[in-house]
Amino acid sequence: MPRHIDIVQLGDETATGSGSRVQFNRFLLLCVSVGLAGSAVSVAGGLSFVGLIAPHMARKLMGPSFGKMFPVSVLLGAIVVVLADLAGRMLFQPLDVPAGVFTAGVGAPFFIYLLYSKRNSI
Repeated sequence: MPRHIDIVQLGDETATGSGSRVQFNRFLLLCVSVGLAGSAVSVAGGLSFVGLIAPHMARKLMGPSFGKMFPVSVLLGAIVVVLADLAGRMLFQPLDVPAGVFTAGVGAPFFIYLLYSKRNSI
């Protein structure tokens, strides 16, 4: 599947010319993404915001190749959640601050940075 994702990034015409079923792969990825996002939100609630942050961070670190980006994205997501939970438990010691507050504190500035850096590319 990572090979098909990399091919589709080249453009629809190139992907179709290389033998990839673009519409089917797009539909399959959409279904898998919606299912994973829905299950993550139902289980983790606000922490699923990390699922939006980690792939963009991994793409900045590893480049556009999905095969390399996916494992790094998983590791970065886990690291962000562990650090947010640790910060929530340790920084304000008598209180337990939810980890979602810290993930939003990291994610919002990062998304603003992405918007600012990509503002002229479209």
